[in-house]
Amino acid sequence: MMTLIDMLFWFSSLYILPFWLMMWFAPEHERTKQMMSNEWLFLAPLLLAYTVAVIPSLPSILLAFSSEMPTPALVINMFSEDEVILIGWLHFLAFDLLAGRWTWERLMEAKQPIFVSMPVLFLSMMVAPLGCLLGMFVTRIAITTTE
Repeated sequence: MMTLIDMLFWFSSLYILPFWLMMWFAPEHERTKQMMSNEWLFLAPLLLAYTVAVIPSLPSILLAFSSEMPTPALVINMFSEDEVILIGWLHFLAFDLLAGRWTWERLMEAKQPIFVSMPVLFLSMMVAPLGCLLGMFVTRIAITTTE
């Protein structure tokens, strides 16, 4: 039988796909713009799932991070619990999507073609800080050359 943790994990993992697919393959489509302009649609469900997952563990998380300087050992110990793994996963998904949306907006503003925007946004999904940084370079170059 599936637990709440399993359900939230799989729901959130599948929930983000339409948003990423639209930003990758139809970045300039009106439906993509409509979906990505509504944070209640693309972000709020992930934040709600995160809230449901984090509230029961919040006291222990706050205590762990406020009682001592975070160390790799402390983080490893915390992530040995399924609940904290889910919280971390939801954190990744929500903020990767938020960073991806910001990067997508910059790419569209800079009028980057799909062969540029798609790989940048794919990296934003897989390794958000790298994709975001690459998006900043690509859009900075485009904006600088058009000025």
